This record gives sequence, structure tokens and C-alpha cells, in this order.
Amino acid sequence: MKVLAITQARYGSTRLPAKILKEVEGKTLLEIHLSRILRAGSIDKLKIATTGEEGSRFIVAVADKMGVGYHKGSVEDVLSRFYETAAPEKPDFVVRLTSDCPLIDPEVIDGVVQFAIDGGYDYARTDPSSFPDGLDTEVMTFAALERAFKEADLTSEREHVTPYIWKRGSALGGKVFKTGHFPNPAGVFNPSDYRITLDEAEDFEVLGALIRALGTGRPWKEYIDYLLEHPELKSINSRFGYNEGYDKSIKNDKKIK
Repeated sequence: MKVLAITQARYGSTRLPAKILKEVEGKTLLEIHLSRILRAGSIDKLKIATTGEEGSRFIVAVADKMGVGYHKGSVEDVLSRFYETAAPEKPDFVVRLTSDCPLIDPEVIDGVVQFAIDGGYDYARTDPSSFPDGLDTEVMTFAALERAFKEADLTSEREHVTPYIWKRGSALGGKVFKTGHFPNPAGVFNPSDYRITLDEAEDFEVLGALIRALGTGRPWKEYIDYLLEHPELKSINSRFGYNEGYDKSIKNDKKIK
């Protein structure tokens, strides 16, 4: 059983340029993100799915520093970039992560991987209604990823990798894929209320404060507890919504010719 983790990382960002290369305590957020993934015991290999943009050389430099492989692919067709990163490895399962989640939790990754394997799921993800924004973890069989790559024909399905799968999954009443939501063992945390992701300048302010206060090796719940204990910090980025990128894609969705 081979489990490959792939994290998406690109230099360009309309809202916060070069966001994953911003530093806290002498480390880029990308380094912190990768180091936390590498602590997951279920992962056999980690790769970065990046782009051919000029600034990607900085991402590659971090990858080389940390001994992590990478693939450069399309900026817009992220599904093809993701698939092309996975295909040469011939994995059984692929874990999809994104580098705008610098405090991704290795125990959550391991939990979703085991949940997917034990349940015989084609696709499983952190329950989107109960995990804080910034812990998003998706696990799929390579077969499901390959089918999505070959058949997805909406721009939203190409830009966000997994909608083709989960829209046709059993968790939402579909019949093509067996899908499931990994429940949060710590209870329900409305993702709109707890934000440890990186899209805006205010997010970086919050993440920087958390890392300076607690370091980079704590379980996710300790970062959330710190925000609860410091409401003035929690309020800095609380006005931003959850999953805004996908919502924008849906509004501009169209068939690929």
C-alpha cells in the first residue's frame, strides 16, 4: 500500500503575493507546512505540485532544501498538474493538501488516511462542517483521481482538483464514488468561526502570532485554544469567509471546449 501526499504550492496569488514564502521566526510558511506533513506516519512520500511561473524557483529551492520532490504543471488546470505529479509514483492512495494551510496537522492526515482505507472509500475528507479552516485534508484512490483527470469538463472541476469526485460521491447522494467525511474527534468547530489558513494579510498576522507564541510543532487544537483565549487575535481575520476560492469558481463556471 503506497500513500503519496501532494501539496499544491504556487508563487502567484492575487490576494497575497508569495504568501507561502513569508517568514516567521526565520522559517518560511512553506517550510513549516512541509515539516508538519512529514511528521505524518501514514505518508510514504511527499511531493509539491507547483507551476512554471518565474517565482516557482523559490518554491523549488525550499523543496530541495527539505528533500521533497516536485512537479511543475499548469497554473489554471490544477487537476492536470496534480495528476501529473501523482502518476509517475503509481500510488494506491493520494493525499491532497494545500500550502495555504501551514499548520496542517499530521494526526489529522493520519486519521483521514486510515478512515479512507478502513472504510474502503474512493474519497474521504475532513468533515467540512466541523474542522477549522486550515486543516483541509483529502484522500482519494489513484483510480478516482485518474477518472477525474480524464472526465472532468467544468472549469471549477479543473481548478480545484476534487469537485468532480465529491459531487458524484455517496456522501452527497451520488453513485459513482464511495465517499465519506472524517469526523472531527474534538467535536464541531464551525470553519467560518476558526481560521488558521493563509489567503489574506490578516491571516498572516494571525498565523505569525500563533507561531511566535506556540512554535510550529503543536497539535492543531492548541492553536485554536490560543485563539479562544485571545479573542482580539481571533477577530483579526474573522470577517473572511470559508472556501471563497471555490465559490468564485462556481460563479464563473463553464464547460471546457
